[in-house]
Amino acid sequence: MSTSIENSSINNGSARLLGRQRPIHDILGGGLVADILLWRNPKVSALVLLGITFIWLLFEVIEYNFITLVCHISITSMLALFIYRTLAELCKWKLPEIPTMVMEESTFKHVVVVLHGKCNQLLSKLLEISSGKDIKTFLLAIGTLLMLSLVGTYLSTMNLLFISYICGQIVPFVYEKYEDDVDHFAGKLHGEMKQLYNRIDENVLAKIPRVPSQDRKIR
Repeated sequence: MSTSIENSSINNGSARLLGRQRPIHDILGGGLVADILLWRNPKVSALVLLGITFIWLLFEVIEYNFITLVCHISITSMLALFIYRTLAELCKWKLPEIPTMVMEESTFKHVVVVLHGKCNQLLSKLLEISSGKDIKTFLLAIGTLLMLSLVGTYLSTMNLLFISYICGQIVPFVYEKYEDDVDHFAGKLHGEMKQLYNRIDENVLAKIPRVPSQDRKIR
C-alpha cells in the first residue's frame, strides 16, 4: 500500500531530489558561490573555471611544484615592487605605501572559528553514525568511504579536486535546467532502492543480534 502511494507521488512529480523543499540556489547558500555554481553570471563563472583549470594544468600537467611556484611569485612581486620604487624615486613619482598590516587579526580568528566548528560538526556526525543507531546511514557511509578509497587509488589528489569542482559547477546547473525530469527519475530510482533495502533488512539485517538498550543503563 505504501509503495503504491510513493509511486503515485513520484508520477505526479511531487517528489523532490533528497526530499528538498527549497530551491537549489538557496541550498547552495544563495550568495556569490551559488551564483557561480549555477552560472547566474556567466563571465564570473567562466573566469573561475579558467582559473581552476590553469591551476590544475600547472600542478598536474606541467608538474609545477607548489613551493617553486610560491617562490617564483614572491620573486616576481619583489622585483616589480623594487623596479617601481626605483623608478618612482628617479622620476619623482609618489612612492608606494607599504601597509604595516595586510590582513586583520579578526580575519584569522573568524577563519579559525569556522574551521573549528566544521571539524567538531564532522566529528560528532561520524561518531553518531558509528554508534550504529541507524544501520542504513552506517552502511551508506561505509559504502561511500570505500568508493572514495577506490577512486583515490586511481586518481591523484589534484585530479580528484579538479574533477569534483568541475562536477560542482556542471551538475547543479544541469539539474536546475532539467529539474522536473531529474526529480522524476530520482524518485523512481529511490523507490526501487528502498524496496531493495527493505528486502535486505528483512532477510539479513533483521537477523543480526542487537545489544539490548537496558544493558547500556547498567553501570
